[in-house]
Parts: sequence; structure tokens; C-alpha cells
Amino acid sequence: MSMSKEKIAGLYQKRAGWYDCSANTYYLIGFREFAYRQMAVQELHLNPGDTVVEIGCGTGLNFELLQRQVGPQGHIVGVDLTAEMLAKARRRMERNHWSNITLIQSDAAAFEFPQQVDGVISTFALTLVPEYDTVIQHAAAVLPNGKWLVILDFKMPDRWPMWLVKLLVVLTRPFGVTLDLGDRHLWESVDRYLKTVVFKELYFGAVYICAGKAG
Repeated sequence: MSMSKEKIAGLYQKRAGWYDCSANTYYLIGFREFAYRQMAVQELHLNPGDTVVEIGCGTGLNFELLQRQVGPQGHIVGVDLTAEMLAKARRRMERNHWSNITLIQSDAAAFEFPQQVDGVISTFALTLVPEYDTVIQHAAAVLPNGKWLVILDFKMPDRWPMWLVKLLVVLTRPFGVTLDLGDRHLWESVDRYLKTVVFKELYFGAVYICAGKAG
């Protein structure tokens, strides 16, 4: 059974201090998280000076990748549910002297997108939000024609035996993953509210990138 928002918030409050290190341990099973994040950011097709919103920014693992795209004249808006994760993100900003990032603590479903947005991204976060369809609808509503929304997340792999699926769920449970999240098909919402959809499967079908283009 999927976790409530309260439980998700409590989980990430506790994990904030060692989130980055724990995420890196999945490289031991061939999970190339940073490479997947790079691919997702590339699908945004951002330009220098653009404004990008990241839903579920966590500790800011994507900030460096996004900075490379929008440059110091661009703007990054990082949204997360928990103050503890945002505190880590703020320290990352300070270490790198990034002054073009705004951090906002908010439930993704309640977040009001800025009127000027050139891209929206969420990596390994939006599947945990029960109102993901509403979030995608709101994002699509503010994206100008030709701009992109990109989601990188887990999915139910089509060709895995169930015992292996359950093992993956056990391994990712520390991040709030439960078996029933496989019923949340975010790409269907992207297809509903945006015109062009790019869909790529990664990690043998257990991870996907979905990119929707406004217009």
C-alpha cells in the first residue's frame, strides 16, 4: 500500500542527512542514477536564461545539470515537501555560490507554478504524489508552446518475473516505493495534457523518461 503524504514527509525528513550517499549505493546493482538524470535534463531542451521548475528537488542533485543548461542568467525553482531536504539543497547552493535558485517548501499538488516557465522536470518524485495528474495538468497549463515537461521515474517492468519486481521494491522501499505505485501511469497524464510525448525505458524497463511538449 502506498504511503500517505505524512509518512512520505517523515521518511524524507529522516533520510535528508544521508540521502545522497544512500542513493549512490544503487550503482552496485547497475542503477546509473546520475546518467538517467543527465538524460532527463537533456530532454528539457533548455536555453541560457530559461526558467525551469523542479518538482521534488530534494537535496538539489539536479541543480548542477540544470545550471549547465540555463546558465547564471537563468532561474531554477526547486520545490519540495520537506524542510530538511531543502536545507541540504540550500547548503549545496551556498557551496557552489549559485544565486539563481529559489527554493519553495510546498506540497506539489498545492504549488502554484510561475507564469513564466520554460521547462518543468521531476525525477524519482512525482510518482509518490497521489495527485500527480493535477500537478501535470497545472504544469502543462503554464508551459509556452514548444516547451517541455520531463518526468524520470520508476515503473512496473513488463518482462520481469514478479519475484524480481518485489525484490526491486524492497531495495527501493527506503525511498517510499511500494508495489502499488506501479498502477500510477504518469505518462498517460503527460499524453493527456501535452502534444508530443517521448517515452524511453531504462534499467531493463523498471525506469522511464517521459517528455511532453506544449503546443
